[in-house]
Amino acid sequence: MKPIQVGLLGIGTVGSGVFNVLQRNQAEIMRRAGRGIEVAMVADLDTARAQQVVGSQAQVVNDARAVIANPEIDIVIELIGGYGIARQLVMEAIEAGKHVVTANKALLAVHGTEIFAAAHKKGVMVAFEAAVAGGIPIIKALREGLTANRLQWLAGIINGTTNFILSEMRDKGLDFAVVLKEAQRLGYAETDPTFDIEGVDAAHKATIMSAIAFGIPVQFDKAYVEGITQLAAQDIRYAEQLGYRIKLLGITKRTDKGIELRVHPSLVPAKRLLANVEGAMNAVMVHGDAVGTTLYYGKGAGSEPTASAVIADLVDITRLHTSDPAHRVPHLAFQPDQMSDQPVLPMAEVVTSYYLRLRVADQTGVLAEVTGLLAGAGISIDAVLQREAGEGEKQTDLIILTHDAREGTMNEVLARLQALPTVLAPITRIRKEELA
Repeated sequence: MKPIQVGLLGIGTVGSGVFNVLQRNQAEIMRRAGRGIEVAMVADLDTARAQQVVGSQAQVVNDARAVIANPEIDIVIELIGGYGIARQLVMEAIEAGKHVVTANKALLAVHGTEIFAAAHKKGVMVAFEAAVAGGIPIIKALREGLTANRLQWLAGIINGTTNFILSEMRDKGLDFAVVLKEAQRLGYAETDPTFDIEGVDAAHKATIMSAIAFGIPVQFDKAYVEGITQLAAQDIRYAEQLGYRIKLLGITKRTDKGIELRVHPSLVPAKRLLANVEGAMNAVMVHGDAVGTTLYYGKGAGSEPTASAVIADLVDITRLHTSDPAHRVPHLAFQPDQMSDQPVLPMAEVVTSYYLRLRVADQTGVLAEVTGLLAGAGISIDAVLQREAGEGEKQTDLIILTHDAREGTMNEVLARLQALPTVLAPITRIRKEELA
């Protein structure tokens, strides 16, 4: 049987990994897929670099639309990234009747509803395992492996850059800005790291996973997004003393009122497996009613780990592309006419527990005043840590862990606490997730 023909749009880090792994493992992949998979065309603006990667094994062009227009191409792999030209090319490929594989989480988080609807109408597949957590097959687990379950929640370390930074801050006691520069020097962080450190990249991925877990449309605009730029070394140190580690988590939960969808730094008990995921590694915990809690761990980025996920999608499409579209796994796991209209909750309605750090005057009555305001709002305290003021110091840190409270209520209390004359600096608030 003639090998299935693939067109590759973009042959940078991931694209070159896809080409090289396909070449190296061609025989093994063919045994699994039932026929060969061949990259026949590559489009890249840097044609010289592309030619250097593929040699004489594929045709190189500088126009992505030439790949889409080629009637011999069965599958188009989009590895350009971003929201702009990538969206146009994916929609054109679908309209031309091509199956699409993409690693573009930003594109799917923002335009996924439109893209999946177009693919469904045309009877083609859009596969995106590589869009979330690199080489970890979390999309396949959510779409297929856990299909018997009513999923309750998932929480993931899904951005390697921020996890590397937080790991270094904890290990070396350094502040965020210092570690960010080191991460950039080592290549873990981009020159412009905004999407990573502000939580946007993780929110793209959490949005996609939430849609698959709960059968809701992708709704990135409803996600709450908070990054790690305001974290201080002392917060990581205090968290350790209290038995926690701080991780940037993408969290989505099913509640009676709707779906939570949020990304922010979280205190995680140090005994949890997720708290011990270090460096640039990724991990996702998923809780289902039948299976309980499962954990998926591995490399979340990189040339060949991401290529592993891209090629897994190629194999899936190769197996299924001649099948009746009605018999394929739906893009978001649930049948398109069975999607839920459960709302994504505003952050003010989310209920969780908190870590608060207040810089306060070292004088009698401060603790009572602070705890009195919390009690007045119905917020109970789990633990208090008060650092002894040093010789000659007139202020100190007051650390409070609370039990569960509504975010909106906590916001109101924090405003009242901040207005106290004995509170001498902006209050640090970090949410706490027990993941039990």
